[in-house]
Amino acid sequence: MPKHTVTFRLDSHKVSALDDLASALDRDRSYLLNEAVDVYLETQQWQLEHIKAAVRQADAGPLLEHDEVKRMASSWRRR
Repeated sequence: MPKHTVTFRLDSHKVSALDDLASALDRDRSYLLNEAVDVYLETQQWQLEHIKAAVRQADAGPLLEHDEVKRMASSWRRR
């Protein structure tokens, strides 16, 4: 897969922490940034898929009224 250079600003303390971690792991900064972006993208994709599934589920069937949800939630409280 072709690689592209991406530039963005990062607080200096974050760069230092990133470099310290890269050194401790015997990796370079780019490796860690690629790993972080991979995790971020996977997490966002997972969240979007679940949101879309929930919307489909809501569109397909009846939903509880707000007052009913409040009543149910109040019954879960410790007394």
